[in-house]
Amino acid sequence: MNFFEHRDGEMFAENIKVSEIAKSISTPFYLYSTASLTYQFNQIKEAFRNTDHLICYAVKANTNQAVIKTLGDLGAGADVVSEGEMRRVLKAGIPAFKIVYSGVAKTAQEMTFALEQGIYQFNVESEPELYQLSEVASSMDKTADITFRVNPDVDAKTHAKISTGKSENKFGIPWGNVREICQRASKLPGINLVGLDLHIGSQITKLEPFEEAFTRVAGLVKLLREDGHNITRLDLGGGLGISYECNDLPPLPSDYAKMVKRVTEHLGCRIILEPGRFLVGNAGILVSTVVYIKEGEERKFLIVDAAMNDLIRPSMYDAYHEIVPVLESNEDILLYDIVGPVCETGDSFASNRPITSMKTGDLLAIRSVGAYGAVMSSTYNTRKLIPEVLVKDDKFAVVRPRPTYEEIINLDHIAPWLSE
Repeated sequence: MNFFEHRDGEMFAENIKVSEIAKSISTPFYLYSTASLTYQFNQIKEAFRNTDHLICYAVKANTNQAVIKTLGDLGAGADVVSEGEMRRVLKAGIPAFKIVYSGVAKTAQEMTFALEQGIYQFNVESEPELYQLSEVASSMDKTADITFRVNPDVDAKTHAKISTGKSENKFGIPWGNVREICQRASKLPGINLVGLDLHIGSQITKLEPFEEAFTRVAGLVKLLREDGHNITRLDLGGGLGISYECNDLPPLPSDYAKMVKRVTEHLGCRIILEPGRFLVGNAGILVSTVVYIKEGEERKFLIVDAAMNDLIRPSMYDAYHEIVPVLESNEDILLYDIVGPVCETGDSFASNRPITSMKTGDLLAIRSVGAYGAVMSSTYNTRKLIPEVLVKDDKFAVVRPRPTYEEIINLDHIAPWLSE
């Protein structure tokens, strides 16, 4: 369902005109829809309603506290990959008993903080991490519930930089070592092995890779139980994709849930889900203004005020995002390279993109940027981080303001001897 639609030629975010928001907040800015977040979460919740499950929002997709709280108020827990993300989640009101802690490089300090909060589980990704956690937990006289993130060596058929379940990836326990490591874990102080975890990648638009991986893990659960381990949780990670293009249609959550139940229901495990992009990806747009139209010898450039430091996915992944005028017109369709002001050739959002003829001052909306948009932004070229705005029905609020130049520049300091 699209919560950013044109009505009588003008784009609305739910029930407010995007152009009205742009008058109050100078572009560029991110704009999120509460209704979209709610709709996406409820799709997964409904799909798994007859299954013992916990939906833990993968916070790395969008760390804005307003987004986290919106999902938390709907019942979501959180999947975090750092102490910083954990602190954000706690401040946004998600309780520690709904937090799972992933990531390949958890430090002793981060483990200590997580144990102090009483989180739901650690998703352990290596043998050295296991020993470190045992040492930290036992020194605190605590027991850490853990799942082992296993690497099923399954090709998710997604972009190489967001594929995480193949044998050459840095994530997870090698498949052939799992039973041996579980035996070692069972003898360690401060450790309670409760389940298995896997995550094979992001933006997966077919069910087959999921089913292959989940089937392998279901078989492993049986073996581990035969070895005497009490496996009660199965963390299936995230990865369910969204539509960036009209012909790029991912599976429905209901179909995904049916497959999960078919493959895992006989195990009697609690299912943990870690959706990120699916929940927030299509809940956000990036609103930008045309600064110049430049006529090249072979190309026509649409130079906008948003840049790769605001949205890096097209530069980093060659990712496609639909780009549309905020105000529709009957002008001729032209081909534009849509580029930003950063001093890099790679600062480009689209090449030879058909769009109605534009002029300086026109507004554009880059769609499907709610995930891995603002959260991956930077101040490269000493550009200000752009605001994030949340809409609910006909209201909007700035949920991350644009910093001043002074706030950015004052983050670093001149060494004392340079001031002498």
